[in-house]
Amino acid sequence: MTENHIKEEIVLEGIAASPGVAHGRAVVYLQKQLDVPSYDLNEAQVDSELERFEQAILETRIEISQVRDKIAKTLSEGEARIFDAHLLVLEDNALLDEVIAELRSTKKNIEFCYNNVSQRYISFFRSMEDEYLRERVSDIGDVSRRLLHNLIGMQKVNLGQLAAESIIISEDISPSDAADLDRNKLLGFVTDGGGKTSHSVIMARSLRIPAVVGTHNATKKILSGDHILVDGHEGIIVINPTEDRLYQYGKLAKERKKRDDTFNSFISEQARTKDGATIHLMANIEGIAEMEQAKHMRAEGVGLFRTEGIFLRHHGYPPESVQYEEYRAVVEAADGQAVIIRTLDVGGDKTIGDENVNEDNSFMGCRAIRFCLENEDIFKTQLRAILRSSAHGHVKIMYPMISGMCELRRANVILESVKEELTMRGEAFDAAIEVGAMVEVPSAAVIIDLLAAETDFLSIGTNDLIQYLMAVDRLNDQVAHLYDPAHPAVLRTLKAIIDGGKAANTPVSVCGEIAGDPIYAGILLGMGADSLSLTSSLLPEVKYFIRHIKKSEAEELVAEIMKTADSAEIIQKLEAFRQKALGDLA
Repeated sequence: MTENHIKEEIVLEGIAASPGVAHGRAVVYLQKQLDVPSYDLNEAQVDSELERFEQAILETRIEISQVRDKIAKTLSEGEARIFDAHLLVLEDNALLDEVIAELRSTKKNIEFCYNNVSQRYISFFRSMEDEYLRERVSDIGDVSRRLLHNLIGMQKVNLGQLAAESIIISEDISPSDAADLDRNKLLGFVTDGGGKTSHSVIMARSLRIPAVVGTHNATKKILSGDHILVDGHEGIIVINPTEDRLYQYGKLAKERKKRDDTFNSFISEQARTKDGATIHLMANIEGIAEMEQAKHMRAEGVGLFRTEGIFLRHHGYPPESVQYEEYRAVVEAADGQAVIIRTLDVGGDKTIGDENVNEDNSFMGCRAIRFCLENEDIFKTQLRAILRSSAHGHVKIMYPMISGMCELRRANVILESVKEELTMRGEAFDAAIEVGAMVEVPSAAVIIDLLAAETDFLSIGTNDLIQYLMAVDRLNDQVAHLYDPAHPAVLRTLKAIIDGGKAANTPVSVCGEIAGDPIYAGILLGMGADSLSLTSSLLPEVKYFIRHIKKSEAEELVAEIMKTADSAEIIQKLEAFRQKALGDLA
């Protein structure tokens, strides 16, 4: 009897982060807890502490730059830009100023002060509901650990020294850890924390390494030496898999590879239905780091460039020059394809540490366009940067959370004033830049004919629209299950918005989560959406699906669903439509 049969098979679940299946021996990697010293200083010692701090920053900068160069050579420039973000965190003036202020006020050693401040930043990001922004915790933690190691004089553990082929089990895998990993010996990794958009996961996908994250307890359940199986497709980890389990996964692996290969074989094709209708498939991005994958997946431009990440990385409101460089990099990388840049959308689940946006029930408060109109200087700075970037490619501006015509018109008045400023400065920009609005609150849906008449395009933000339509707070576990994209009210509202855009000859895009779900892609096509904007990795399957349906059939499905009252029944019909199109690949 084999060892696998002697030990009980245990199944753990997490988040499917990087596709693929791996099985082998586990190596549990637990980062040694930093013992940060704490001691008092006298006034005469403060300057020497600052010198130590500056030296440690220099050493850390060199280390990160070396890692960046290594990744650029072994992977690509796209993955290497992860460490550009680390350099920005390292030299973030707001954070460093806070550390220095704490040193001078507390007269505590610099390690203690830096650790206190960095932990406050980590706690701040960890509290966010937005997945992408929450996962920037890993970046801040990675940089702070590097700097503290240099301050304290500790030797960093190198994951590049694996003795044999292994699956790494860890509380988290920082980008630096991921950069050190020996690709010849690493079979996969599993973490307690993290999510789909963490930088370590991005690198895992680039390396084609299966990964499951967010297990919460893998490091407590798995021992070094355990034989485990990692399913990066479904987010499953099996400890001590049986022979039957391994045989089943062997068959599944072949089927999945065939499925993915089939989807990917259509990557260069147009998203055209069997009866000749087309729909544009664009990418949602946070910055330049996501552009490489978007281009690889043949996205037709950027349907949603979320700009909040720039503000959050700088822990405040970066100057025009900083914003301009970030926007320009994306626009130039797009090679003439459209880049729709959404203006600052703070509030709700996205705060930047400003007291003006911290409020009770912030989803209903001074957020998005409301915040920008109340803080005109911040808004103008961003508009100037966006307009200047339009000189380098095809840029469109999109206002978030427009609830009425007054907001739209006020925003456009400010935009025109900024254009005049740039003209006076002699700056180049697209004077005829297109301007659109996000439709994500019910009031905008109700007046869609008015909005469509005064915009160049519309984009439906389904995440917030569903939340507001259903009166469901996604952060409240007691009601989160009521968040239902298939609710008849949601689907009827989506159709009404698209119909309103069509009546005014105004293009309508969908950029929320459902845009990347093939179960909804068909019905959105049938409703007449002009484009879908989604996470790049989802593009191949959605494109394949579109190419295997008829628009006429999708329109018939819409007509049928508009008469259906029950969400569960609607999902059944959508799933049946998807399965018919995908066949054995469903």
